[in-house]
Amino acid sequence: MYTTSRLLSKNFFGRSMDELKRLTNIAVKMEGIKGPLGPWELHSFHNPESLEDCKVMSDVDIGGVSTANLDWVPLSSRLSPATTPHRGYAKFHGTISTQLPKNRSDVTRTGYSGWRTRDRKPTIFGRSVWDIDPYAYLAMRVKSDGRAYLVNVQTDSVVDTDLHQHRLFTTKPGEWETILIKWNDFVRTNLGYVVEPQTEILRQKVKSIGVSLTDRIPGPYELCIERIWATNDADEADAAKVAAPTVKEGNLVNRQGQKIKWGN
Repeated sequence: MYTTSRLLSKNFFGRSMDELKRLTNIAVKMEGIKGPLGPWELHSFHNPESLEDCKVMSDVDIGGVSTANLDWVPLSSRLSPATTPHRGYAKFHGTISTQLPKNRSDVTRTGYSGWRTRDRKPTIFGRSVWDIDPYAYLAMRVKSDGRAYLVNVQTDSVVDTDLHQHRLFTTKPGEWETILIKWNDFVRTNLGYVVEPQTEILRQKVKSIGVSLTDRIPGPYELCIERIWATNDADEADAAKVAAPTVKEGNLVNRQGQKIKWGN
């Protein structure tokens, strides 16, 4: 068996060393017994290179005309670091259209866009996934336009097309806010439908995290994201607000056509 150039690359060994340091830190601090001592950053958009680890999608792939863009926006020097303590962020934006392709009679539904983190590259320890089992919440720092975005989590499960989804509930459109979602509150879906029976997220093998817009309301949209992390501290949410404070009906439906209601 010969060692490939990929295995010898600096990036491969750099990722392996980072993972070794993380695992060593967990062992030294006995986090496996006591639990994690702090939050764990899953992805941040503090620098422009962060966009390389993300994939953008829309109904253009099936002949639709909705647009999706993920751009990096630098922190303006005119803004106070106290109110915007990040160096940059990603802006997910575009236009939703429900126009059907004229040459695709098999396509009967359009009007969606989204992005997700790419599958993490391998290390010497094997295929890279996030083990979020020690954490209670997924946290996101976002600035929304108020539209009904969905947070999507994909795991290394048997069914590749399965997603775990939850509404991204924001309360201050146009302002930065921190949103927390309980990992156990995500709903398992497949190709846009809620799957029964429901199963919890495979917490030890999270492959990717992303956001989609499937409300099919024509017009422009814009969602800014600074970073995504796992945490156990509910107080990180703005005004200690976790996920959905009230019950709301969403766009996700089960096989019987019944809409899913989000909230406590």
